[in-house]
Amino acid sequence: MKQHLISPVRRSLLGAALLCAAGLAQAQTAPQVLRVTAIPDESPTELARKAAPLVKYLESRLGMKVEFTPVSDYAAAVETLVNRKVDLAWFGGFTFVQAKVRSGGKVIPLVQRAEDEKFRSVFITADPAIQQLADLKGKDVSFGSQSSTSGHLMPRSFLLQAGVNPEKDFKRVAYSGAHDATIAAVASGKVQAGALNISVWDKFVADKKVDTTKVRAFYTTPTYYDYNWTVHADMPAALREKIAKAFLDLSPASAEGKAILELQRATRFVPTQADNYKGIEAAARSAELL
Repeated sequence: MKQHLISPVRRSLLGAALLCAAGLAQAQTAPQVLRVTAIPDESPTELARKAAPLVKYLESRLGMKVEFTPVSDYAAAVETLVNRKVDLAWFGGFTFVQAKVRSGGKVIPLVQRAEDEKFRSVFITADPAIQQLADLKGKDVSFGSQSSTSGHLMPRSFLLQAGVNPEKDFKRVAYSGAHDATIAAVASGKVQAGALNISVWDKFVADKKVDTTKVRAFYTTPTYYDYNWTVHADMPAALREKIAKAFLDLSPASAEGKAILELQRATRFVPTQADNYKGIEAAARSAELL
């Protein structure tokens, strides 16, 4: 009698265990989706244009669906990765530091462009009287986003080193929200000067999207580490390694690689590490932005 009572229970437990195991196996083989985002440092159309071929490439290399999800601002890019709403994020140096602090160190930078090892910002103007940083005193000056490394944090840091305090010395401090918007603000006369990412400026000049007889760069900053592709630390190591290798394998020798690298404004991708951004974190704390 006792045995008859236990046997059905055992069978039930065994059945449940088998169903659970089958469910886990199914979950492991089910199609996965890699969710990707990027800080909105340029217009939504430009970000989408840059993302499309990269998404297709990652899908082929990773064997999984990849979705690009735009975000409204820099803070949203940080929060979506910290809260694991996305798996991979294109950050500037400052947004990476914000994500690292916000997550308690639970984010890992995988790769950066070779150009990001020695990145720079430029200050531009259409005012002939502005020749150096000190000439910005009493002027309306625009940064990009407040959380931008190359459009705000590092330009501010170099201004302070030059003895120029934006809040005290500028007539007005403006924030355009993106690098291309800063160029537009200077070109239209809304502000007398602006600071932005050097690669965006160089691209605008090369594509003749800015009249360099009117708008010019008058100061280029020293170099610093900037952008990277970052994942949450909870991502399995094997997937992290596959993603990193996919970026590292991009080469201008192939048509696909050349197209993707050109859109990313990169000659190649190289490995990176959190320690590379200690200078950015120090600058942010010094400027009381962190």
